[in-house]
Amino acid sequence: MDVQQAYTRLLEHLGEIDDLQRAAAVLSWDRQTNMPPRGSATRSRQAATLGRIAHERFTSEETGRLLAAVEEWAAGLPYDSDEASLVRVTKRRYALQSSLSPKLVETLSIAGAQGFDAWLEARATRSFRPFRDAFARLVELRKEEADALAEACGAACRYDALLQRHEPGMTVAQLDRLFGRLKEVLVPLVRRIAERQELVSDAILHQRYDESRQWELTLEALRLIGFDFTSGRQDRSVHPFTTGFGPGDTRLTTRIFADHLGGGLFASLHEGGHGLYDQGVPARFARTPLYGGTSGGVHESQSRLWENVVGRSREFWSFFLPKARALFPEQLRGVTVEVMYRAVNRSTPSLIRVDADEVTYNLHIMVRYELERDLLDGDLPVDDLPEAWNRKMEAYLGVTPPDDLHGLLQDIHWSRGGFAGFPGYTLGNVISLQLYERACQDRPDIPESIRRGDTSPLLEWMRTHVHAHGAKFTPEELLQRATGRGLDPEPYLNYITRKFSELYEL
Repeated sequence: MDVQQAYTRLLEHLGEIDDLQRAAAVLSWDRQTNMPPRGSATRSRQAATLGRIAHERFTSEETGRLLAAVEEWAAGLPYDSDEASLVRVTKRRYALQSSLSPKLVETLSIAGAQGFDAWLEARATRSFRPFRDAFARLVELRKEEADALAEACGAACRYDALLQRHEPGMTVAQLDRLFGRLKEVLVPLVRRIAERQELVSDAILHQRYDESRQWELTLEALRLIGFDFTSGRQDRSVHPFTTGFGPGDTRLTTRIFADHLGGGLFASLHEGGHGLYDQGVPARFARTPLYGGTSGGVHESQSRLWENVVGRSREFWSFFLPKARALFPEQLRGVTVEVMYRAVNRSTPSLIRVDADEVTYNLHIMVRYELERDLLDGDLPVDDLPEAWNRKMEAYLGVTPPDDLHGLLQDIHWSRGGFAGFPGYTLGNVISLQLYERACQDRPDIPESIRRGDTSPLLEWMRTHVHAHGAKFTPEELLQRATGRGLDPEPYLNYITRKFSELYEL
C-alpha cells in the first residue's frame, strides 16, 4: 500500500484501539459512581480483558508496520501538523507499551481492581492493614513495569521510566530542582503564616449547608466557567475525578460535605477545569492518541487555574457571592466579598491533600513523591510506609494523622498503584500561573471580565493556546509555544508570596 493508504489504515487501527480504551473507561466510571459492591469481581475481569486486548492491538506487529510505512513521510511534514504529530506521539507510546507483556498489563489491571476494593475496606477500618498485601503486590508489579519501560526509553531510574507516561520528557533530576526551589520559598512562608493564624478566619464556611443546595451551587459554578452540560454531566463519587469518553461526553464527579461549603464547590471547579480541557480538544483528534491533554501536569494546570486562580479570587466572588447567598441566605447574611475572599484563602497545615490551601498543597505532593520514589528504589519497605508517611507529614507540615484514613489511605491513586502521577499536581500549580500570567498579558481585560461574571476571555485564550493542541506537544513544547519559555516556577511563587503576604500582613 502507498503512504496515504498506510496512514488511513493507521487511523482506523488506532480508532478501534481507542474504542476499547473508552469502553473500559465507561466501566471504570460506573464502578466509582453506580456499581453495586458485589459487582466488583465481574467488573475487574471485564476491565482486564478490555485492557489486555487494547494493549495487544496497540503493541501488535501491525502497529509497528504501519508506523514504519509512514515514518519517513511524516518526518517531511511540518512538526506541528496533525499528521506528523500523530505519528510522533504514537511512536513514543508504542515504544513504551511494546516493552510491556500483555500478561503484565492484564495482571496489573486485575491487581489494581483488587487494590481498589482493599483500599475501600481499609478506609472503612481507618487502618492500612487490610490494604497492605494488595499494595505490596502493586509495588512489585510497578517495579517490574518500570524496569521494562526503563529499558525501552533509556530512563535513568524506575521513577523516570514511569514518569514518561505522565509527563513526557520530565525527569527526577528536574523534579528535584523544581521542588527544591519551591521549598526555598514555601517552607519559610508556611512558618510565617503559622504565627499569624488569627488574622484570617474561615468560620463562615463551616456551618450546616444543605447538600442539595450545595449541589445546585456547584452546577452554578460549572456553568459560570463555561462547562457545557449538553456534552457532559456531574455525579458523586468517593474521590472526585473526571473522565472523557470522546467528543460530546465528559463526566465529572464531586463530593459534598454538609458542614463545609467549600468542599464540594472547589472540587467541582477543579474537576470542571479538567472537563473544560476535555471539551476543548478538537473533535478531529477523536479516536487517536492526540485526543487528550498534553500531560497530567498540563491537565492539572487547567483544574488548578479554575479552582484557585479564578475560584479563590476577589473577582470571582464579586460576581458569585450573590448566587451563593441566594441559596444560603441565613448562613451568608452580611458576608461581604472581602470576608468570603479571606475565608476561602485561609492557609493552615492540614491532613488532607484535596483540602489543602495553595501555600501548603505542594508540601503534600512532596511527601507522596519522595515516598513513591523510595518504594520503587527499594529503600522503603511497604510495612514501614505508614510510619514514614506520618514522619514526613510532621516534618513538612507539622501535623500527624490520627489514623491511616487521614494519612496514606486518603488518595485513590495508590489504590491501583498509580505511581509517578502526583508530581503532576505541583507541575499543574506552577504551569497554571505561567499560563495565566501570559493570558493576562495578551488579554488585560481578563480580571475585570471575571468580576462581571464573564469567564469567556480566559477560556478562549486557553482554548487557543492549550486545548486546541490536544496531545500534540510535550509539556515543555506547549509552554514554549504558549508563553515563550519553558517551565518556570517564578510566576507561581510571585503570586503565592504576593497574595498571602497581603492576607497575613507579612
